[in-house]
Formats: sequence, C-alpha cells, structure tokens
Amino acid sequence: MEIIAKSKFVRVSSRKLQLVAKLLPGLSAQKSVDLLENMHVRAAESMIRVIKQGLGNAANNFNLDKKNLVIKTVEIGKGPIIKRARFVSRGRVHPIHKPTSHIKMVLEAKLETKKVESKVKKEEVKEPKKLVNKK
Repeated sequence: MEIIAKSKFVRVSSRKLQLVAKLLPGLSAQKSVDLLENMHVRAAESMIRVIKQGLGNAANNFNLDKKNLVIKTVEIGKGPIIKRARFVSRGRVHPIHKPTSHIKMVLEAKLETKKVESKVKKEEVKEPKKLVNKK
C-alpha cells in the first residue's frame, strides 16, 4: 500500500532539496527522520515535515503501524519564483529571486509475512480398494 505526502511552495530551492532527497529512498521512515534531524541543512527541516505528514496519513487514514513504513520515492519539483527588488545607490535596482519547491513523497508499507502452521495433521491418503470381479 502506498501513502502519499505532499508539501507545496516550500521556501527552499529545489536543488538544495534534491541533495537531501537522494539519501532517503529505501530507508525506513523512522531512520530517515533520525538521519535528517542530525543534518545541519535547512532543507532537512522541510523533508522531516513531509515524512511526519506521511506517517500521520498512514496512521489516521489507513490504520498502519509507523514502524513498517519505508520511503519508496521522493520527487522534488520547482515551484514559482517570488521576485523582489533591492534598491541600491544612484536610483538603481538589483533583482532578488526567491525560489520555491514542491515535494512529493511516497511511503510504502512493507508487509510482514508470518509463517502459518496448519493445525490439520497430514493424514495418509488411502487408495480406494479395487473391486475384483469373480466369474
């Protein structure tokens, strides 16, 4: 089962988020949160929020255990650029571009397979008796 978590218009450039997102696919959700909390990058904070959103979606909407979730994919897209201006001397203006990004994360629930032992004893299969016609 796949759980999707999205965050739009995140005020971090997509390139910075992609550097962090490369580390996550294949890790369990709990391990990835622990890894990101120890990274001193602003992009990691945004990724932690999205992972926690996915964990909440799994628990509330699908009644899944948070321990069994694995990050399947992380997609980072470019959002709109906010354009501002910095006024400088001699009546000139320098442009300022504030990039935004969109994050889409897919979590997957790994199913635990338990060995089920059958309680039914294997009985010996008896072959039917052959009828012999006597003449």
